[in-house]
Amino acid sequence: MAFAPQIKIPATYIRGGTSKGVFFRLQDLPAACQQPGEARDKLFMRVIGSPDPYAAHIDGMGGATSSTSKCVILSKSSVPDHDVDYLYGQVSIDKPFVDWSGNCGNLSTAAGAFAIHAGLVDPARIPQNGTAVVRVWQANIKKTIIAHVPITNGQVQETGDFELDGVTFPAAEIVLEFMDPSDDGDEGGSMFPTGNLVDDLDVPGVGTFKATMITAGIPTVFVNAKDIGYTGTELREQINNDPAALKRFEAIRVAGALRMGLIKTPEEAATRQHTPKIAFVAPPTSYKASSGKTIEAGEIDLLVRALSMGKLHHAMMGTAAVAIGTAAAIPGTLVNQAAGGGEREAVRFGHPSGTLRVGAQARQVNGQWTVTKAIMSRSARILMEGWVRVPGDTF
Repeated sequence: MAFAPQIKIPATYIRGGTSKGVFFRLQDLPAACQQPGEARDKLFMRVIGSPDPYAAHIDGMGGATSSTSKCVILSKSSVPDHDVDYLYGQVSIDKPFVDWSGNCGNLSTAAGAFAIHAGLVDPARIPQNGTAVVRVWQANIKKTIIAHVPITNGQVQETGDFELDGVTFPAAEIVLEFMDPSDDGDEGGSMFPTGNLVDDLDVPGVGTFKATMITAGIPTVFVNAKDIGYTGTELREQINNDPAALKRFEAIRVAGALRMGLIKTPEEAATRQHTPKIAFVAPPTSYKASSGKTIEAGEIDLLVRALSMGKLHHAMMGTAAVAIGTAAAIPGTLVNQAAGGGEREAVRFGHPSGTLRVGAQARQVNGQWTVTKAIMSRSARILMEGWVRVPGDTF
């Protein structure tokens, strides 16, 4: 019996923020995969090692977590006044699909740096020393991200002393600006799809909870930790080792997706695992992070824990951080209330790995809340570059 030989595809493996992903230039993909569709999805699943009933990704580049089951495509931008188009695919670990419904805020950091590494940015826009401003078009959600990438001797500076909780080693700081990050919609006002800052969310078989449902950064459903039996200081093992808890969170997520109009039937949620996110918030209190470091209540404005792809995230998704910063800036949301209320342009929140500061500029126009941009700092580093190999009959 004849078996197809492996093919190799130019690829770069990069850590961005608290995530990792396999990055491709569009022009380097096999011809069948340069357009959206089944061939591209099959390629990315095989690269990551999904679907994997063992949930280990032994035969692929993934790490069997939502933070490491990611692929990215970059190309010269098709949008005026932008440098690159950035397309992100969240690969399911145990099911045969790739979710294209949202962005990865952590890998947005790496997108700006990789764009320079990959020769996709006009050399005239890159200083010999200083900061390169990379204008990224986020193609999944059709939004602009501005990445401020440090440059030394004409090259991306990757090493530095910027520390990011959830990442073991320091690196160079990259500042990200998420421009107009809310979902504007055709009729406006859809930052809050229900029209309310807080709703009573009825979850069949679970209960009714106060919820803030927002589409900024990424669609997110926020609930109060105490309402669902938590303190907000939980680490991921406490949630992820509890199948009943994960089932309840998924029920809340599905109910939120329906109320936000993201899906029409509960069954659709199975093929939309990436969005919306579900998060729970609480006022600040001291706790011990997963690294063993004590986070004091006085260091933070609130506590937030968030789930991604059905599991509690080890730190915080970048896009969810944008949602947190935006919701915190708007008086009356559950996030704002947990942070003590009032008007604010930045918050520092506690997550399982430590703390993160995110800023947002929100204002009310004609009775509707809008956010002009959200800002946070991350870092990125190339871990490996060369070729990734997959069997030739993959797609």
